[in-house]
Amino acid sequence: MTFSRLAPLYTAQALATGATTVSTVLSSLIMSGLGHEGLAGLPATLISAAAALSAGFFGAWMLRAGRRTGLSAAFVLGAVGAVVGFVGARAGLLPIFLLGAALVGAAQGGYQQARYAVAESVPDAHRGTALGTLMLMSVAGSFLMTGLARPIEALGSALGSTPELAGWLVGAALLGLAALLIQTWQPLRAPVSASQARLSLRAAFAIPGVKSTALALATAQGLMVTLMSLTPLRAHHMGLEHAGVAALISGHILGMFGFGWLTGPALDRYGLRFGYLGGAALLAAAALTAPLHGTAWLAVSMFVLGLGWNLAFVAGSKALTRFPAAQGVTDGLSYVAAGAGTLLGGAVIARFGFPALALTCAFLPGLLLVSAWRVKGQ
Repeated sequence: MTFSRLAPLYTAQALATGATTVSTVLSSLIMSGLGHEGLAGLPATLISAAAALSAGFFGAWMLRAGRRTGLSAAFVLGAVGAVVGFVGARAGLLPIFLLGAALVGAAQGGYQQARYAVAESVPDAHRGTALGTLMLMSVAGSFLMTGLARPIEALGSALGSTPELAGWLVGAALLGLAALLIQTWQPLRAPVSASQARLSLRAAFAIPGVKSTALALATAQGLMVTLMSLTPLRAHHMGLEHAGVAALISGHILGMFGFGWLTGPALDRYGLRFGYLGGAALLAAAALTAPLHGTAWLAVSMFVLGLGWNLAFVAGSKALTRFPAAQGVTDGLSYVAAGAGTLLGGAVIARFGFPALALTCAFLPGLLLVSAWRVKGQ
């Protein structure tokens, strides 16, 4: 089996991952710099909320107009949002920065559905491997941005701003390049009629298997985004500078995407239950190690968090490939979970501290056990 014809899609997604690594992931630090540390989780919440609102729209549009059209529009929207976010933060205008974050979030609701485009392009028996390859390619974008941490710092100095702000401009350039690159990809799935393209949430949940899949995706995404978004602030408080925080995020991205070559085929061989159970164990371990003393434990936590998300999320995505019309609304629920997690997480940290948030998160992976129990013959 060859995935060479998917190379433009893989590369575009790698660029999008790189854009996220240098921009929205570090938004809590920008909020701190703007004097709103108590609202450090707000940008991530807006990103998730906007993605939740746009996911259903993009999912239906891609089925009607084609995956390439929808993905290209999402990348362009993300590039515009990143520029708006940079301008707002540079000028010290919090509402404009948050508007940019929301636009980037709306874009993510679209281009994160590239995984369905990948899965649709291969036989069912190889979909885990195809999704794992997408994850593996994505880590290249993150590592590229980590390697450019010093140049991004220099760019920030040249612009009279911080590296975190300069990263938003770099992210805009990467998303613009992804929009151009995706035009060279030839999708296999033909558009469908409008009546087939979108289901209501109630109709989607009426399909056997969708509710348990949605629970798995929402749990994995909510936990991962919450800890990923708020851990950089903890690292900053522990004395890590930009390069150190960037390395921490890259370790997390490595866990998320770097082992797709292993987890994808494992899911094809051992099934969805393996992904849900393994993901639950790793996500719980990540939450329990996050509050331990020392940056080394923080690095371990972030890596394990990414790997646990990988197992659970790829398993859920593979399962959801069977229900194209339910993909958008189900993705929307995942973003709602992520938005609620970051908003509440920021408040918990402000009132009770980071350890309280981490310990609370340690209990939530138990929801994945429900999804594992509901798996039948997969």
